[in-house]
Parts: sequence; C-alpha cells; structure tokens
Amino acid sequence: MTNRAAAVAAMRGLALGDAFGESWLLQPAAEPGAERRLADGPWPWTDDTAMALSVLRILDRHGHVEQDALALAFAEAYAADPYRSYGGSMHEVLRAIGQGEPWSVVTRRKFGGMGSWGNGAAMRVAPLGAWFADDLSVAAAEAARSAEVTHGHPEAVAGAVAVAVAAALSVTGVAGGELIGTVTARTPDSEVASRLRRVARVALTAEPSHVAGMVGCGEQISAVDTVPYAIWSAAAHLDDLPGALWATAIPGGDSDTTCAIVGGIVGGRTGLDGVPADWSSEPLPAWVAEVG
Repeated sequence: MTNRAAAVAAMRGLALGDAFGESWLLQPAAEPGAERRLADGPWPWTDDTAMALSVLRILDRHGHVEQDALALAFAEAYAADPYRSYGGSMHEVLRAIGQGEPWSVVTRRKFGGMGSWGNGAAMRVAPLGAWFADDLSVAAAEAARSAEVTHGHPEAVAGAVAVAVAAALSVTGVAGGELIGTVTARTPDSEVASRLRRVARVALTAEPSHVAGMVGCGEQISAVDTVPYAIWSAAAHLDDLPGALWATAIPGGDSDTTCAIVGGIVGGRTGLDGVPADWSSEPLPAWVAEVG
C-alpha cells in the first residue's frame, strides 16, 4: 500500500521548510532573545524542493523508484531552472545526465570514484518515506535506490535511508525517542548511524545549538553532519511544524536543508496545520495536488 496523501503533505512541509530555512539563511544573525523575524513571503524554495518534486513525480508515475526515469527527471528539472542553489557537484552531474551519459557512470566518477556523500539525497526523500509509510523495509530500500542516482557514497545513502524511515514513522504515529531509536536500527552501518546513536542519548528538551555542536547542522554539506541533527530536531517537535522549523534553524548551518528535512518529516504527520497565515513558500506545481 502507498500513502499518497501523506506524501503530498510531506512534500508541502518540505517545501515550506526549505523556503523558511533559505529565508532564515539570508537574514542577519539574531541576537539571543531578540524578536523572531522573517522576510516577507512568499519565500522561494531551492534545489531541495526541486529535486523532491522529481522524486514525487516518479513515484506517482511508476509507484516505485525507477532510477533511469528519476535521473532524467532530475536533469530535466535542472535544465529548466538551474538557479535553485544546486550544490557545486550537482551542476556537473545533472548536466552530464541531461547530455545522455548514464547516471551510474556519472555519479561513480565523482570524488575519486567514491561518489558524493553530500546531503542532497537526504534533503529530498521525506515524501518517499511518507509514500511507503506502511512498510519500513520498502521505504528504506526505495530511499537507497533514490540516493544512488546522484550520490554514490554509502554515507549519502545511509542519510537518505534514515530520513525516509523517520518520515514513515512520523506518518504512522511513532514519536520521540522511539522514532530516533527505530531510525538508528534501520540505518546502514555508517557514521550517520553512529551520530544517530549519539543524538538518541540526548534529551528532546536539549538546546538545538548543543545538539548541533555535537553532531553538526550541515555546515560541511554532508549527510553525516546534517541528517542526525535534523532527525533529532524533528523527533523533538513532531506535532508542531512552525516550532520545529524555528528550533531547527537556530544553530544556523545549512538551514534550508535541515529545515527541508524536518519540514518533510513533520509535515507528513501534521500537514500545514498551525502554520502562521503570513508564512508562505513559493507555490508548488498544480500537479502536486492531484497526486494525493
């Protein structure tokens, strides 16, 4: 079974989180205790949302991750709008795929044959986890397949698996420490899993900056230093999407990506309920509403 409605909700939450985090990233750092301020909306979203839309589109068309079709969808979306803050290595990867090179060849030659371990595969995968929420094994396997198309490194794959499983658990009502523990158990042996074990021992009431200091918050643009923090933050705020996004952004780092991950995980559970009326991201394509 698939959960189309939850996948669309996760997609909307991801887009809002991405745009929120990007807006936050572009603002001057706030002094502790200062009034929270955001730029006027609607806020533009970035490559996090653009690539997540391609994942959702392929799931809608095929019911699973058809890797060749996903690679082409990524390349076509990039060619149509390359100015979405794509990571440096993705420009080369997506151009090459668009020119007809096999994705398996393109991705494996990155970084001396190791493949990218960036956070791009994790940032886009929450709607997939929500889609397969009824079967964690399928969610994990499909997340790995989605990652391989652009990110060949095992840490990037592990990050995508972790986020997909977290999104699936969120949809089905698993929360808090149980969510982090189950995600950790389902994540392939990796540094991502090691850091998940660290955050699993941290109280959900801890200061986000403290947790980010332990495991990172995306400053290195890697799955390793992005995913564990984002999953901890989502687990700490699973019923409060606005609160989750504010808390996630506090330490800085790659805030559009951490907020996109958190927005996707939490949004699949809550939808956009409770989001302030003056918060708005750039509209998603009309076809998204037809999916769910």
